Amino acid sequence: MLYLIGLGLGEVEDIGVRGLRIAKAAKRVYFEMYTSLLHGPNGGIPQLEALLGRSVIPADREVLEEKAADILEGALTDDVAVLVVGDPMAATTHSDLILRAREWNIAVEIIHNASIISAVGCTGLQVYRFGAVVSICFWTDDWRPRSFCHHIKENLKRGLHTLCLLDIRVREPDMKALMRGRKEYEPARFMTVAQAASQLVEILTTAAEDEPQENDKDCFSVDTLCIGLARVGLSTEKLVAGPLKSLVDVELGGPLHSLIVCGPLHPLEHDFVKQFALDSASFSSQ
Repeated sequence: MLYLIGLGLGEVEDIGVRGLRIAKAAKRVYFEMYTSLLHGPNGGIPQLEALLGRSVIPADREVLEEKAADILEGALTDDVAVLVVGDPMAATTHSDLILRAREWNIAVEIIHNASIISAVGCTGLQVYRFGAVVSICFWTDDWRPRSFCHHIKENLKRGLHTLCLLDIRVREPDMKALMRGRKEYEPARFMTVAQAASQLVEILTTAAEDEPQENDKDCFSVDTLCIGLARVGLSTEKLVAGPLKSLVDVELGGPLHSLIVCGPLHPLEHDFVKQFALDSASFSSQ
């Protein structure tokens, strides 16, 4: 049997009772550590091992995508568990692993848990008023994708909020080192709300030469209400709300961060969001 077990939003104790029992009894336990992270030294591995009373196998992108056969071979004869921060079905990598397991006639069981997609309710926004989720990635000197902004505009035109998942770069190969024949990894990086807001502001204020001119500029601007979220579900959780341009300078502390671009607010949503507005006086007039 292959088990995919959700760990919740970032503390090892967020794992459910059934997931904990299965993880303790499995022959091998992998900890997926690149689509999100646990809080604590070394990504929370010592705390996780202490909770389970056993060792776990760190699984980065290479292990789960390129060496999945090693995991599946073990699951042919024994119970193997893959621990995933959040909910196992919130990342396409895990869907691919499930499909491979079923091709091998391996039974699969999914143990769900909380994820940021449901936990955004902590902002007071109604979760059924969210549109498509988008991902915002780190720009580089020669790669500056902008397509996610189009999806945000499409949500706004429908009166929907947009949850923006911000880039996580963990154990990414250092391409310069690879060119010299050495396998090294870049330092871990986690996009902040301020970085995401800066990229969006640049997109909204500068048009790419090869981009078609859009007629919906008024639906999304630097003055659109947005909410910055940090460490949702933890005791250090922090939320701030304000115009997109104001979040460029906001400091929310350590990872993980997310950003919400708000559509029109219901009166109850308005009253809730006002609690953590950067400028509650001006927010009250909206």
